[in-house]
Amino acid sequence: MTDDLAHFGKVLVIAPHPDDEVLGCGGTMARLADSGQDVHVAIVTKGYEPAFSASLVDQVRDELSAAHTILGVKQCHFLDLPAAALDTLPGSQINAAIGQLVSDLMPDTLFIPFVGDVHRDHQLVFTAALVASRPRAQDVPRRILAYETLSETNWAAPGITEAFLPNVYLDISATIERKIEAFAAFKSQVKPFPDERSLQTLRALATVRGSTIFRAAAEGFMLIRQII
Repeated sequence: MTDDLAHFGKVLVIAPHPDDEVLGCGGTMARLADSGQDVHVAIVTKGYEPAFSASLVDQVRDELSAAHTILGVKQCHFLDLPAAALDTLPGSQINAAIGQLVSDLMPDTLFIPFVGDVHRDHQLVFTAALVASRPRAQDVPRRILAYETLSETNWAAPGITEAFLPNVYLDISATIERKIEAFAAFKSQVKPFPDERSLQTLRALATVRGSTIFRAAAEGFMLIRQII
């Protein structure tokens, strides 16, 4: 595995909810951090009462901090839009929140959720991220990759809705254990096997993606755009 990931530059991973970033590209985040890249994460939503208790929200943020320390995240940015309710907001509000962060950070590479995910929040974040990164200047993100999220990406209806068909694979053989450890930090979110949000299933997906490219473990992505 080559550690030369300098061409990724400054990285921003946009996650609709805490743990999406770890599920989708935690191994890649760790590998990028190890290679010296600045890895930023944006958590778009926050849970609000009565749908989410304040104690649970606090717990998840503590878990998030622990997970990001394991992966080497440089900084996490909280946009605090309402979780599981993005579709109640004007699209312009979501676009503005994500657009402002992209403008402020000027990342070279974006990792974003997949448009075909069954969760509406994921779909809206995907669209807003593309709006934020429209190529209207020299300093737009040069690379945009969509990641897959267990229990969201594969619970849609492939063949009817958009299907996740990875065409970029990143070898995470050296960082799969840290990805597993980071997700294990989300004690409120980890489920017992055979639930998809189990440690065993997360490892199994990495094994399948890795075998696709003759590696021990990998993460699959869909390349949305690349400017070379």
